[in-house]
Amino acid sequence: MDQKAVPTLLELAMKSLLTNEPAAIQALDELPRDIFVPLFTCAFLGRKKEMLKSMVKVWPFYCLHIGRLTTEDSTYKILKAMVDGLHLLPAQNSYPWGSKLRVLDLRQDYNHGIVCTYRVKYPFCSQSCAYAQHSNLKLNEAQPNLMCVEMDTSESEPLPVKEHIELLIDISFNSTLRTKRFLSFLKSKIEQSYGCLHLCCRNLQLDNLSAPTNSLQVLDPACIDHLEVNEGDLKKVTTLLPQLIHLNSLSFNDVPFKLCKGKHFRNFVIWLGKLNNLNELKLSFFCLRNQLHKLLRVLPPQLETLSLSCCYLSTRDIIFLSQSSQVTQLKLLNLSHNQMLREVCEPLKTMLERVSGTVQHLELNNCHITNSTLSVILPALSHCSCLQVFSFNCNPITIRALIDILQYLTALTELKHVIYPIPIDCYEQWDINGILNQQKLVEVQTQLKLMLQEAKREDMYWTAFPQ
Repeated sequence: MDQKAVPTLLELAMKSLLTNEPAAIQALDELPRDIFVPLFTCAFLGRKKEMLKSMVKVWPFYCLHIGRLTTEDSTYKILKAMVDGLHLLPAQNSYPWGSKLRVLDLRQDYNHGIVCTYRVKYPFCSQSCAYAQHSNLKLNEAQPNLMCVEMDTSESEPLPVKEHIELLIDISFNSTLRTKRFLSFLKSKIEQSYGCLHLCCRNLQLDNLSAPTNSLQVLDPACIDHLEVNEGDLKKVTTLLPQLIHLNSLSFNDVPFKLCKGKHFRNFVIWLGKLNNLNELKLSFFCLRNQLHKLLRVLPPQLETLSLSCCYLSTRDIIFLSQSSQVTQLKLLNLSHNQMLREVCEPLKTMLERVSGTVQHLELNNCHITNSTLSVILPALSHCSCLQVFSFNCNPITIRALIDILQYLTALTELKHVIYPIPIDCYEQWDINGILNQQKLVEVQTQLKLMLQEAKREDMYWTAFPQ
C-alpha cells in the first residue's frame, strides 16, 4: 500500500489556520510575507474562496501564478473569487498595506511557480504581457529608475493604483452555461475597471466558433499566440487571422469538406501567409488533397511543428512536402491517417533524409505502411539523430519487419519512446475481426526486450498498439 507523504509542520499550521476562515482573513495584515505563498497553496487546494479573495487584496508580491496548482473539480468558482479580490479602484483598498499585485496569472502552467523571485531594479514578472498598449512591462522599461522593490521587505509602499493590472488566462469559448457566466463576469470586471484591468489571453480555443461577438471584444487579439478552432468555418476564421499579429500556433480541426476549397480556402492561405511568427501548424480532418503546396508556399521558414493528421494527402502532396524548405527545420512532424502507398516510398525517404537533423517527434500512424515501404525508408529513419519519440501504430507490418526496425533504431541514442503496431502475424486471421494470439504477442514482446538488453538500450521503451 502506498504511503502518503507526511505533512510538514508548516502545512499543518496552514491547515489549522484555515479551519477558522474569518479569523484567518482578519489576520492577513499581520502575517509576514514569507507565509503568503504556502498559505495561498493551502487555501487554493482547500477551495477556500473567501480566503483567496482576501489574499489577492493584500498580495505582497508583484505577481501571482496558480502554476501547478489544480483541484479535482472545476476551478471556475476559485478563479472568480481571485478576480473578485483585485482592487481596481483606490476606494476598494481598505487594508493597511495595499496589494502590490500587478500580474494575476490564472493559467495552469506546470513550469511556473507561484511568484517570480527575480531581484531587479524594478518590479518584474517573466510572464508579463509584452503586447498590450499599457502593459506593465512597457511602463517599467520606460521608467528604468523606478524604486527597487526587494523581495524580503515587508514595509515598502504599495505600487501606485493607477498602474494597470494584467489578468492572464486561457479561454475556451463553448456553449456551456458555466463558461458563459464566467466570461460574462470577466467582461463586467473589465468594464468596471475603467481601463485599469487588461485581460491577456495567450491561448484561445473556439468550438464551432460559438463565441458571441461581444465576448471576443474583451480580448486583445495582439496577445493571442495560440489559437485552436474545432469544427470551424474557414470564412469566420479568416476574419480573425488578420488581428492575430503575434500568433505562434494555429490548430484547426474538423473543417467541412466543401469549405476546404474555392475562395474560402484561397483567403485562408492568403492570411496564413501573413502570420510571420507562426511556429506551429496543426490541421486534422482538413482536406488538403493536391493542395498542400499552396500552404507550403506561404508558411514561414522557421516552422517547427507541422501536423497534418487526416488531411487526405496524395502522393503529389508528399512529393511537395519532401521538397519544401520548411521540412529541414521541423521538430515535430505528424502525417498520421494519410495513405502512404508504394509510390510514396521514395518521396517519403527523401523527406526523412531532409528532416533527419532536426525532427524530435515523428508520427506515421495508420498510414498503410507495409514491409516493403519500411525497407525503403528505414535507412533514412535511422539517421534521424535527434528523434525522441516515434509512433507508427496501426500499420500492417510483420514480426520480421518489426525486428528490423528495432535493429535500425537502437543506434539512435536520443530515441526513448517507440509506439509500434501489433504485427499482423500475431493475429489468427488478419481482418477487422481478427483474433489476437496473446501467446504469440508475448513471445514477440519478450524477443524485443531481449534485443534491447543486448543493445544496452533498456532506456528505450517500446509500447504495442493494437490494430
